[in-house]
Amino acid sequence: MDGLKIGQLAKLAHVNIDTVRYYEQRGLMPEPPRSESGYRLYADEDAKRLRFIKRAQELGFSLKEILDLLTLRVDSRTTCRDVKQRVDAKVVAVDEKIEELQAFRRALTRLSVACDGDAVPAEECPILGALDAEGELEDIRA
Repeated sequence: MDGLKIGQLAKLAHVNIDTVRYYEQRGLMPEPPRSESGYRLYADEDAKRLRFIKRAQELGFSLKEILDLLTLRVDSRTTCRDVKQRVDAKVVAVDEKIEELQAFRRALTRLSVACDGDAVPAEECPILGALDAEGELEDIRA
């Protein structure tokens, strides 16, 4: 029986062996056939699938979302519109995350500006005081 052993597959896909096993446990990779001696044997298509998973992760898709994309790929009733909807939803989520990060940045900048950096004791630092104050952090983030 021909096929790639797990180490060969991992090297080909630029992931480590534990990643391959983890993806199998999560259902992202099908369980491969085994050799007579018990080694997992993978096809070249498995390396392609691993690279797909890694690229999708690099674009911010969660493993659950990637499993959904992989499922769409093999469902004969799926259209490109179905895939596009997933990507469009991800764009919205990224935009929301950007807005949240920008609010964090504004808040941190306000905290930094509130402190002139004098060599006063840390307990008198306005940044720590603002973090201690109840309810005021929302005002800082606004």
